[in-house]
Amino acid sequence: MSNQITFEACVDSVAAAVAAQEGGADRVELCADLIEGGITPGTGTIQLVRSRLTIPLHLLIRPRGGDFCYTDDEFAVMRLDIEQARTLGADGVVLGLLHPDGSIDRERTATLVEHAHPLSITFHRAFDMARDPHHSLDTLIDLGIDRLLTSGQEATALAGVALIADLVQQADDRIPIMAGGGVTEENAAEIITHTHVRELHATAREPIASRMQYRNPRCTMGGALPPEEFTWKTTSADKVSAILQAIG
Repeated sequence: MSNQITFEACVDSVAAAVAAQEGGADRVELCADLIEGGITPGTGTIQLVRSRLTIPLHLLIRPRGGDFCYTDDEFAVMRLDIEQARTLGADGVVLGLLHPDGSIDRERTATLVEHAHPLSITFHRAFDMARDPHHSLDTLIDLGIDRLLTSGQEATALAGVALIADLVQQADDRIPIMAGGGVTEENAAEIITHTHVRELHATAREPIASRMQYRNPRCTMGGALPPEEFTWKTTSADKVSAILQAIG
C-alpha cells in the first residue's frame, strides 16, 4: 500500500463539504443529523454538494439513528437510497448492518454491495458494535467491502489503537482500515504511528455562532436536553488543514 494518508472528512452540509475540500480533504462522507451519529442526507443537499465538489463524494446510507439491526422496511429504504446515490453522482456509499446477536448481517450486506455496484462501499462504525471484531473483519473481506471505518470498538480511535493495529495486521492489505472517532490535529499522528492505518476519518468541526439577533430563551427545538440553538459545529477548512499538517 502507498505511504500516503487519505483523509476523509465527515460533513453534514454544503458549507461543511466545501470547507473540507478547501482544507485539503481527499474525500467527503456526506451525512445528515450528526447529533444522531449521522443518517442519510436529503436529495437537495446531495445534489448541491455534488455540484460543488471535485473530490470523491461518499453518502451515508442509514435510515435512522440508534442500532444497526433494521426492519424489512428500513432495508428497503436503504436500497432506494443507494439507487438515489448512484443517480445523483455519488462515488461511494457508507453502510453497516448487524444481526441481533452482534454478528454482521452477511446476507443483507451482500445484497446492498451487489445493488451498489460499481460504487465504492465503506462499512461504517456499526463494526464497533459487532460482537467479534476479528471474525467480522473476515466477513467483510469475504463480502468484497472496499473499506472499514472503525474506532477500534472504543469511544475514540485513540482509545482503540490496540485493536485497530491488530485489524490492520489481520487485513494484510486485503482491505483498508480507516481510523475514525475523535480524530483531531492533536492525536492524528499518534493514531497513525500506533496503528499504521493509511486512512483517517474526522469531522474537523469547530463552533459557529448563529446570525440571529433576536433569541427566544423560553423554548428550544430539541429534546429533553436543550441544545444550543444559537451555536452549532461545522467542518472548518482550517481544522482539516491542521490535521493534514499534523500527519505530514
